[in-house]
Amino acid sequence: MPAFVGLLTTELIIPETTTLKEKRQVLRSLLARMPNKLNVAVAEVEHHDSHQQARIATVTVSNTKAQVHRVLMAASKFIKSEARVMVQSETVEIT
Repeated sequence: MPAFVGLLTTELIIPETTTLKEKRQVLRSLLARMPNKLNVAVAEVEHHDSHQQARIATVTVSNTKAQVHRVLMAASKFIKSEARVMVQSETVEIT
């Protein structure tokens, strides 16, 4: 049986934060809700010391590429629905 892995990398701007503590509160909320709503694992992977930038990686696994793509698009929509962040860019990789 085949297994497909999908990776969504999202570059975020968090314009309202002025401290790392505020940024972490926003990210903690977003990152905690995503696995509960979607079949994904998610983590901040870059810009740990910047108070207005973050890069997050979202990963899912399925036996079909179509399902992986659907889940990653749902994750993208979920991230974009968070009013406190702006998506600067995103990339999708499925292997």
